[in-house]
Amino acid sequence: MAKKVLKFGGTSVGTIDRILHVAKIIKKEFVAGNEVIVIVSAMAGKTNELLEQSKNISKNFNKRELDVLLTSGEQVTSALLAGALNEIGVNSKSWLNWQIPILTEGKNTNARIINMNISKINIFLSNKGVAIIPGFQGISKNGDITTIGRGGSDATAVAAAKIFNADSCEIYTDVDGIYSSDPNKIPVAKKIDKISYDEMLELSSLGAKVMQPSAVQTAMMYNIPLEVKSTFTDRDGTKIFSEESIDYSKSVTGVAYSKDDAKITMIGVQDKPGVAANIFEPLGKNQVNVDMVIQNISLDQKTTDITFTIKRDDLLKTIDILKKNKNVKYDTMSHNNKVSKISIVGAGMVSTPGVTYRMFRGLADEKINILAISTSEIKLSVIINEEDTLKAVKKLHTIFDLD
Repeated sequence: MAKKVLKFGGTSVGTIDRILHVAKIIKKEFVAGNEVIVIVSAMAGKTNELLEQSKNISKNFNKRELDVLLTSGEQVTSALLAGALNEIGVNSKSWLNWQIPILTEGKNTNARIINMNISKINIFLSNKGVAIIPGFQGISKNGDITTIGRGGSDATAVAAAKIFNADSCEIYTDVDGIYSSDPNKIPVAKKIDKISYDEMLELSSLGAKVMQPSAVQTAMMYNIPLEVKSTFTDRDGTKIFSEESIDYSKSVTGVAYSKDDAKITMIGVQDKPGVAANIFEPLGKNQVNVDMVIQNISLDQKTTDITFTIKRDDLLKTIDILKKNKNVKYDTMSHNNKVSKISIVGAGMVSTPGVTYRMFRGLADEKINILAISTSEIKLSVIINEEDTLKAVKKLHTIFDLD
């Protein structure tokens, strides 16, 4: 007998028929003798619908009340799924976040799980019950309902696997695993049978939307085996685990892209110690996440040009912060919000020469101009014009034998 955490995403529970189908999957695990904890997302589209309703009330809807509103989506799914399981003869019960409780810390809309009370649920499991827990949410030490960011049900599942000392954590979605790129846009993308935590963390951080980065990071920290699989097929999924078991013969595992980036360049910045800190400190304090940073020193070594990328939604806020910053002197500032980030990821890149050259030559052959570059041991990212995104992804997919 194993203790399993099963997480079902929004598309998996998007309709009543799909919830009934999920109940059958859970019953199969239960009948096999496993103790089962289920984490659910809101039904597909529900969170966006609730968010839109809040915007119809106010463009600056109170964040505490927004969390109360948004968490209702997962609560609805929890009750429906527990009801469906009871209907087919499986003793099941849903718990709301405050009934467990799931303890969080941090601000509303961006909290993180720090603990869960396991006693009541463990007793229920030992009495042959299936526990249903809403993802994406918790309760603060002040008793306020909180959310842990979009896609946070993955983080809830991994946290539950750790805290309940589960034997495995399975992420059910509408695709049958992790692919070398987005199969909806790149039809020749192929499923990856196994991938390291490091590779998966890079892919999820760089735009692959199958798993939330914080969930992968938690799984990596506590060595929790993950499997991403389809709710709608019986095919094997993708196993995610420590890099000791990974085959390094393939230099590139996948190609990721994101189209929500913007680029800012500050020209003629006074070059002196502390100037970079003066630029980026107020951005950090205002919750602006800076990604790539490139600095070019002028020939006279008195000024520098600094280019960096941010999320597109933060562009206007960032420009406003920079213009009001009296601690930084510069000549001019330009920006481009029509860019995308293309990344190749692979644990084998460390030991394979020529990967950088092949990527740059491939983009050059397609007449794609590179606007910025960022590297790590297992990742190489470039910023390009947004209109060239799919052309770039398809080219890289081909030259690194991922078709």
